Amino acid sequence: MKITAFNPVIVSSQGGEILELFNELGFEKRHTLVVDKKDGSSVTRYRMKDQNGFYMDISDAASVQSDMTFIRMNVDDFDEAHALLTSMGFTTAPGAEVITLKRSKILRMASPSGFQIELIKHIKD
Repeated sequence: MKITAFNPVIVSSQGGEILELFNELGFEKRHTLVVDKKDGSSVTRYRMKDQNGFYMDISDAASVQSDMTFIRMNVDDFDEAHALLTSMGFTTAPGAEVITLKRSKILRMASPSGFQIELIKHIKD
């Protein structure tokens, strides 16, 4: 398994304000993705990068009660990474679900101590 990206993610109902803060810190929006969830809600995700090459993701989700921070981990083999994390005691994070989009597969997982990793595999044509 190869890790292709590893960076922080902030999920908040105040995503616009957080986006502005990181703009002020020198991060620029690279792209935006709207994810429709099974419960009918949606999340707007912003991928940001600064001049030093650091990435930051912000998810604007009206449904969250309080901000969450976790680690995004892109991998080249979702199933292998999932099996590895599971063998280390990770489980599907509370309220999380596998999200399969045209170009990616996503699952947020929680460690035994509580920190969370968002596992992502980009699907290439």
